[in-house]
Amino acid sequence: MLKDHLTGPVWILWIVFGVIAALSAFLLTGRGANLIAGFNTASKEEKEQFDSKKLSRLVGIWMAVIALFVLAMALFSESLSVVFVYVFMCVTVIGSVVMVVLANTVCRKRR
Repeated sequence: MLKDHLTGPVWILWIVFGVIAALSAFLLTGRGANLIAGFNTASKEEKEQFDSKKLSRLVGIWMAVIALFVLAMALFSESLSVVFVYVFMCVTVIGSVVMVVLANTVCRKRR
């Protein structure tokens, strides 16, 4: 069971969930593009190539998915298998690659 492999208390998962859910909600409003790594350090010319609202919403959706995984781990830590953590890690890695591709295609402004 997952609970047997946790090295800390379950309340830490609840705090992580709260932080990720709050950031996700903020990004879903279309604001907060400066919270996105890489975008906040880009030059003004580079930032103008992207639709910041669309980029914020895309990252917000992805963070909501991650928040749901963390919520599931917090709620069901007593009964979840450790395999769930491996599934979560695989989904996170694959989803992050997909996010980079989408951010550089869908969120770019058309010229």
